[in-house]
Amino acid sequence: MSDFLMPSLGADMEKGTVVEWLKKPGDRVERGDVVAVVETQKGAFEIEVFEQGVLSEILVPVGTEAPVGAILARIDEAAAKPAAAPPAVERPATQPVIPRREVPAPAPALAPAGRPRISPAAARRAAELGVDVRSLSGSGPQGAIAIADVEAAAARAPIPTPRRGFDPAAMRQAIATAMARSKREIPHYYLSLPIDLGRATEWLTEENNRRDVERRLLPAALLLKAVALALHEVPQLNGFWIDGAARLSQAIHVGWAISLRGGGLMAPAIRDADRLTLDQAMAALRDLVTRARTAHIRGSEMMDPTVTVTSLGERGADSVLGVIYPPQLAIIGFGAPRVTASFADGGIRPRPVVQATLAADHRASDGAVGSRLLAAIDQHLQKPETL
Repeated sequence: MSDFLMPSLGADMEKGTVVEWLKKPGDRVERGDVVAVVETQKGAFEIEVFEQGVLSEILVPVGTEAPVGAILARIDEAAAKPAAAPPAVERPATQPVIPRREVPAPAPALAPAGRPRISPAAARRAAELGVDVRSLSGSGPQGAIAIADVEAAAARAPIPTPRRGFDPAAMRQAIATAMARSKREIPHYYLSLPIDLGRATEWLTEENNRRDVERRLLPAALLLKAVALALHEVPQLNGFWIDGAARLSQAIHVGWAISLRGGGLMAPAIRDADRLTLDQAMAALRDLVTRARTAHIRGSEMMDPTVTVTSLGERGADSVLGVIYPPQLAIIGFGAPRVTASFADGGIRPRPVVQATLAADHRASDGAVGSRLLAAIDQHLQKPETL
């Protein structure tokens, strides 16, 4: 018999309220099954089990608040022991099962005649807003879809209703508590580096021109992958400060900061980000943003991040100086790309430049290590075809 406990979904969480049980006593559960939904100051999260067996008893009913570590239910693991296997019989061949975290292959490309006419900027905006451009009629020349058409379609579309609401004031208080603790306890040091995105932008444009709209990549996928690969090379910033010492993680789980409708933010993990292809990274980002904004983030995704990345996107400020989320060791920020006059290809040319920043824990590393990380991110963004 094992205990199913109220998890800690971040350094600022002390308690949570069970708002839904998705399994009932007597139901069989497998590792990774979502069995309950718990609401905290930051919203509602799906809680998984890490054992298999039978849910034998629920100890905390719906609507009841419990502290972190409290026993919510009990799972009878003995009941999961398999019965004797029946005699083998020959079965027809079946297709292999896709592992739960594997990203499926992209959908077949549309025929050229079926492709909508759309500007690259409008295509990027459609991807950001989740608008299916195949259903739009354009107002541009020869019926081309413009940014205004995309934004108008997004405004008409109903906003997905979160399964449960959250209290923006409570979330803001939770964020303030965690950040105040961070600034009080963690000796931050800050570094910044301007990164020329010219090669990355050119490669991305060429790559997306060969793709259908729904399969195009956003710059965020390149930033995510560049950070993950850089952390693989400079692992001293990937991990946690626990019990007076740095505990580095071999796995690279990037917490991606997502702004929520109605205010507030969260940074759930994109697991094993260094092992993802760019297509998988793009799919993971889209999936995470959708689920974060509709209250379908799993509790384990809030516990996993080994580092956090915050990107302001194309319409943000020039730079962002983050505050470390304890017990992590660092937070990496990207401002909005700006076209500046830079020396390139033997002359002064306009180039898109992004300001990359790092806030790191001085107890675990120093500026030399942090500088190596930013330099590694830069080097990977100069070779986008290898990401």
